[in-house]
Amino acid sequence: MTLVVVVAIGAMAQDDAAFSHYWLGKGYYNPAAAGDLNAIHMNLGSRMQWVDFRRAPMNFYLTVDAPYKLLGQRLGIGVKAEYERIGLFTNTRIGGQLAYRRKLGKNLFLSVGIQPGVFSQAFRAGDALSPSDATDPDPAIPTHDISGTAFDANVGLFLSHPRYWASLAVTHVTSPGIELKASRDDPEIFEFKVGRGYYFMAGGNIPINNTLFEIQPSGMFAMTQNVWTAQAATMVRYNRMFNIGAGYRWKDAVTAYIGINLKDAYIGYAYDYPVSSISRETFGSHEVFIIYNVKLDKREKNKNKQKSVRLM
Repeated sequence: MTLVVVVAIGAMAQDDAAFSHYWLGKGYYNPAAAGDLNAIHMNLGSRMQWVDFRRAPMNFYLTVDAPYKLLGQRLGIGVKAEYERIGLFTNTRIGGQLAYRRKLGKNLFLSVGIQPGVFSQAFRAGDALSPSDATDPDPAIPTHDISGTAFDANVGLFLSHPRYWASLAVTHVTSPGIELKASRDDPEIFEFKVGRGYYFMAGGNIPINNTLFEIQPSGMFAMTQNVWTAQAATMVRYNRMFNIGAGYRWKDAVTAYIGINLKDAYIGYAYDYPVSSISRETFGSHEVFIIYNVKLDKREKNKNKQKSVRLM
């Protein structure tokens, strides 16, 4: 007879990263944003939070998506991969994105999307143990490295127009419990619960008449584990090339943004300065976002057809 020990460590797993560039990372939170652009859209985001802290949160993610037509229906397809390190935990999330797009009016689309995937987590126990743990171990703290994987899924709705957009998403809809253990046959199991997240985002693009300037306001409201937060940002774009802006995350940080468009690419940087008591211990957080679009030609017939030399 095998004895299985299950210990719950912590209350919930780390939620999705709170990116200051949330309006650029729509696909990070919402799979329904896949295929919104007429391009193969690649988005690489990174966040280094509270850089002065030891083992401070660090997050990298990549999304790639594109529009696709099947049997006359507008679809969006994509993939998302993410790596996160926070304290003694490392999280890896991988999923595929599928969105169904419906045209509601001139240049107005509504999409519904789903992102099935896996959530893998590992805990580095060796870094958590102190000399006293060897003689008086805490049963709630693993004494060896453990890891586990569970099915995970995100869903969402996305409304898009050249002048405005809105996004509603639910992440980790199944609120999966990840069973962490040292090996497949290890009878000792530590369970970690992933909290469900709710995200609402919206933004717009307002050109200023007779100038080369555009104003791009946006905001996001998020709730995870019965705790809510909100942030807002306003970007000013000049000549569709240079971007500068400012933002605020409720009771957490003020943000300064700068970015540049280089033909089909965008490079953006954000600096968060904390306004809470944590400012006594850290100078802030940094983000870098890199976007690259490969434009697609949707014309059914190419006007500049070329024949193979073998057929001439």
